[in-house]
Amino acid sequence: MLKVILITVVAAVGLLLIYAATRPDNFRIERSVRIEAPPERVYGLIDDLHQFNRWNPFLRKDPAAQGTYSGTPSGKGARYAWQGEKVGVGQMEIVDTAAPANVTMNLDFIKPFEAHNMADFTLKPEAGATQVTWAMYGPAPFLSKLMQVFVSMDRMVGKDFEDGLSNLKTLAEAS
Repeated sequence: MLKVILITVVAAVGLLLIYAATRPDNFRIERSVRIEAPPERVYGLIDDLHQFNRWNPFLRKDPAAQGTYSGTPSGKGARYAWQGEKVGVGQMEIVDTAAPANVTMNLDFIKPFEAHNMADFTLKPEAGATQVTWAMYGPAPFLSKLMQVFVSMDRMVGKDFEDGLSNLKTLAEAS
C-alpha cells in the first residue's frame, strides 16, 4: 500500500513538472488607462524617474525602501536602484524613449528572486486625453513556469499596475 502511494505521488510530481515545462517561455503583463491630460504632461511623469517614483505603486508598498538615482536626470540612461524589505533589491534603467509616445526600461530584480525584464509605457493621444499602456515582459525560466501553475503572475502583478496607473492618472489630471 505504501509503495502504491509513493508511486502515485512521484507520478503526480512528474506530471506537474512536465506540465510546467510546457508553459510559454515568455510572459507579458499589460494594463491601460485613459488619462484626461495631454501626452506631454503624462510623459514627463514617466520619463523622469524622480517623477515616476511619485506614483510608483511598488515604492508605495515599501516607504522605508532606500533608493539611489544615477545616470542622466531623465530619459535614456536615467537609473534608479532600490533596496527594501517588501520590494527586495533591484534596479531600473531607461533604455529608449520617443517623446511623448514611449518609454522603455530594463528591470533587473536581484532579491528575493533574480529576474531581468523589460517595461514599456506607450502613450497615445486620444481626443484631448492620453491612453497609457504599461506592459512588462520577459523570459519565464522553469522555476517561474512552475510557480505560475499555482499563482497567476498576471493577477499578482496586474493589480499593482492598475494601482500605479490610477496613481499616475490622479497626478497627471491634477497638474
